[in-house]
Amino acid sequence: MSWLELIRLALSRLRTSRLRAALTMLGVVIGVASVVALVGVGQGTTSNITSSLAGLGTNLLTVNGSGSESLTLDDATAIAEVAAVAAVAPESQTNATVTAGDETTDTSILGTTAGYAQVRAYDVWQGAFLTDASVENDLRVAVLGATTADDLGLGEEAVGTEISIAGLPFRVIGVLQPKGGTGAQDPDDQVLVPIGVVQKYFLGGDGVRSIGVSVAEADRMDEANEDLSALLRDRHRLAATEDDDFSVFDQAQLIETAAAISGTLSLLLGGIASISLVVGGIGIMNIMLVSVRERTREIGIRKAIGARGRDVLAQFLIEALTLSLLGGLVGIAVGLGVSALIGELAGWGFAFNPATVVVAVVFSLAVGVVFGVWPARQAARLDPIAALRYE
Repeated sequence: MSWLELIRLALSRLRTSRLRAALTMLGVVIGVASVVALVGVGQGTTSNITSSLAGLGTNLLTVNGSGSESLTLDDATAIAEVAAVAAVAPESQTNATVTAGDETTDTSILGTTAGYAQVRAYDVWQGAFLTDASVENDLRVAVLGATTADDLGLGEEAVGTEISIAGLPFRVIGVLQPKGGTGAQDPDDQVLVPIGVVQKYFLGGDGVRSIGVSVAEADRMDEANEDLSALLRDRHRLAATEDDDFSVFDQAQLIETAAAISGTLSLLLGGIASISLVVGGIGIMNIMLVSVRERTREIGIRKAIGARGRDVLAQFLIEALTLSLLGGLVGIAVGLGVSALIGELAGWGFAFNPATVVVAVVFSLAVGVVFGVWPARQAARLDPIAALRYE
């Protein structure tokens, strides 16, 4: 008997007991759907984290000082001369109350220079960014993050508006394109002003909190890291036995680490969800054993008219495979739907990986084979004479 004929017989058998077949497939459906959905969520999370981190800067190195005075503007100027460096932006930060008309918000006030937009990959939505002239002359001008502009009720007419920061007047010269983010580290909830203004009016001293460095090319990150570390050690007159009074943070390493953690989490979630596949396989094995007992006389008749043991084995194995494959296909559809829904609600969209579907199909077929072999062998080994006498 051909494989196509066996598949036709299997489908015919399933149609005669639709409810039993549906309930048997339910375990496989739940298992496959869980695996596909959880792996899809894990992939979506990974993509979201990676894109968010990448949006913080291109080929970014961040130099952090060990104290409030360990890094200076002169350090930033010197780093800008390193061959592999494309742009530099020193940063000094504080928090303050910002007021525009009747609207008030508490947000981050970041003092920086004109290179910040390139280093941190910001685009201007309205107006202009800080210029070298405004930074050199410590002008009281401000560029608003998108969230801050909304909180202050400033729409398309924000440019030219006067706001006050901790009671000091500032003129808005630009609004940034939103990056997207939430919580205390929302990149859209901040006010950018010349760094000298923050040092003079809000912090005191000439130290900077950190220096953002954009490397010209991705494959020169290590070179830039080594060169600027050597430069800062020399500038800070550190002896060979002394520890650095600064630290260099590589954004690419964080992205790789986050992706690795998310990938491991996806595998873990998929492994946990696959337990339900085993439960579904046990259900298939159970129903196939019952089917063998119910169809004992049928098996005896088939063998009596010339069917070989391997023909009976193939028939029952194909039925088990059909059950698991149909359940797997339904589970894939359900899992992709759930994954898309969660991605839409969470805001990272639908992350589809064809490899996940392929693995799910292979798993469902493996369940059919593993849990269908024993019942099929039981059927193939039945003695035809005993089977014909079975009531």
